[in-house]
Amino acid sequence: MKPDQLPDISEDRTTLTVIRAPIMMVLVTIGFLGLAVATGLGLLSEDNQRHFFHSYLLNFCYLLSISLGALFFVAIQHLCRAGWSVTVRRLAEIIAGNLVFVAVLFVPILVQIFWNRTTVYTWLDQEVVAGNHILEGKSSYLNLPFFLIRLAVYFVIWGFLARYFLSRSTRQDDTGEPELTTKMEWLSAPALVLFAVTVSFASFDLLMSLNPLWFSTIFGLYYFSGAVVAGLATIILFAMALQSSGWLANSITVEHYHELGKLLFGFIIFWGYMAFSQYMLIWYANIPEETIWFLGRQTGPWVTVSLLLLFGHLIVPFFGLLPRSMKREKAILGVWAIWMLVVHWLDMYWLVMPELARVLGTPSRLPFGLIDIATLVGLAAFYIAGALLLAGDRSLVPTKDPRLHEALAYHNA
Repeated sequence: MKPDQLPDISEDRTTLTVIRAPIMMVLVTIGFLGLAVATGLGLLSEDNQRHFFHSYLLNFCYLLSISLGALFFVAIQHLCRAGWSVTVRRLAEIIAGNLVFVAVLFVPILVQIFWNRTTVYTWLDQEVVAGNHILEGKSSYLNLPFFLIRLAVYFVIWGFLARYFLSRSTRQDDTGEPELTTKMEWLSAPALVLFAVTVSFASFDLLMSLNPLWFSTIFGLYYFSGAVVAGLATIILFAMALQSSGWLANSITVEHYHELGKLLFGFIIFWGYMAFSQYMLIWYANIPEETIWFLGRQTGPWVTVSLLLLFGHLIVPFFGLLPRSMKREKAILGVWAIWMLVVHWLDMYWLVMPELARVLGTPSRLPFGLIDIATLVGLAAFYIAGALLLAGDRSLVPTKDPRLHEALAYHNA
């Protein structure tokens, strides 16, 4: 495509300065109300607030996965020196940059851990560990000081990488230095190595250790695959929400949505592959200390949740996104993006809440109610407000990226 045939983005609205403040005020109000309702319900319950804090951890890991998926998208685009994604990359950079704010959302869990160690992570209870040879053997890893150190390392690394990519990309809007792109490309390879290690161990610490007797070497990849699905779905919806309100009218085209849809489709399959691999290897080995985790999710009402996850996260979206036309029609792609965010939340629920049922001794009852909805609404409102705060006066398009013309001229084969 010749330069004079490229879409004209000079008239595009590319900053959120005008609407940011009033929307943030509404979101912060909703956030406080949602968490106030959830906290009140937790205090009224007779389970020592276990349901509230398990629900909080569930929704925290859900929102964390969205930003981690966006960070992976940013890094892999730089590693591949991709040109097509330039006009959508800033949206991913903002979502990934929200990791710094997500770290703040973990503070209530830290307070709870110091206040009452047994509420979420049973391995923090010395009475539970004492006399259990498996937990005693894991105590050099599963102990509070080392747990906190690891979490700090994870968030420092994620926060540094996310802010590095965002700050360099934003600086390029002012200076136009092509060397900034080269620096981001150079960092992308070690960034992805650090990303792979930290995400794997973070999933072990935050989620897998809810049942400290169980282990799976594929668990990190399982969480990662779902995170990328959630990140891509959020980028798609973020772009659509902006365009429907008059922003980025010419910067993002159907070709970009098509490419994002293809990536979403690919990682849905990858998630299914990870889920099958984890289940198949444990089922085939038939070792009691491994199968016990899946057994609890294959009995009682949890069978329904498992089947909903199988069909909702893999089979239905596989056939729904398979046709080329489904990825080029914005309205349809938007519906699938919403669908994937819903079933990804169900995936996090499937990882966390059976452990709550096990601890409470109620495996035949699904622990779901208003407390879960209120916690999700509250944390999601704060999360979106954080993203808007981070967007600030930044342009939503890297206007002086040396590959901007490639994105504007991009056309799927």
